Amino acid sequence: MKIVPTLILFFSFNCLITACNNTSNEKKVVADSGKTIVLSPYIQHLQSLIATKPDSVGIRLKLIDAYDSLNLFKPAIAEIDSLITKDKFNYGLWYRKGSLSENAEDTAAAIDAFKHAIEIYPSPDALLSLANLYAEQKNKIALELCNQVAELRLGREMNANCFFISGVYYARTGQYNKAIQAFDQSINQNFALMEAYMEKGFIYYDRKDFAKALQIFQMAAQVNNTYADAYYWQAKCYESLQNKNEAIKNYQTSLTLDPTLHEAAEAIKRLEHL
Repeated sequence: MKIVPTLILFFSFNCLITACNNTSNEKKVVADSGKTIVLSPYIQHLQSLIATKPDSVGIRLKLIDAYDSLNLFKPAIAEIDSLITKDKFNYGLWYRKGSLSENAEDTAAAIDAFKHAIEIYPSPDALLSLANLYAEQKNKIALELCNQVAELRLGREMNANCFFISGVYYARTGQYNKAIQAFDQSINQNFALMEAYMEKGFIYYDRKDFAKALQIFQMAAQVNNTYADAYYWQAKCYESLQNKNEAIKNYQTSLTLDPTLHEAAEAIKRLEHL
């Protein structure tokens, strides 16, 4: 979960107290999830500042950060669109819009934004962000973009990302041997890239090779023992291998590390009643 920016601590104490006490004028917004959220005094203050200083880029960027921190992607995108209208050749704005659109699960808008960013400045981050979306869509352009970045020879971490995204493309297109090879190369470049372990494990899990998948998820947990998904998927493997006690144990660990894993809580209840 993202955290509200620490900038909130630096705003006028009197301004925050006044806004907090004015409960009758609470402003609310419907989040992307459909839940109604009461806007914080910080956001309301930024909105009031923009009303008086509509041309202030700095204030709008702070408001975008605040919206983003609360997963309010639609109003954040609306704000960044207002900035792009006045500065359409700003790489940073287009890249930020791509990231916000991706988080909002608007893949088409994210692709469009990343492409605009790349036209202005083909940075490795923008190229790989676009490649990742194309890989999920089974679009071979993902491999071309990864190769383009790899040719820049920017180091092991960037190489790991290139191999990982290539692996995602191969996995989504059913080329599992190539996918496993790519994920192994990714791990060799960056042994802490948890997503590579998970994607590799998923391939074996989907093949119903639960013992092999379990080994990979266990390795992921050894590399990062606070990574909840590694324990959750170990639990699923144990469950498939008819090892109820170990399944419950790992579901409990995953839930302790990530209380939002409602699937783990449900699985524990189900197994305890068997």
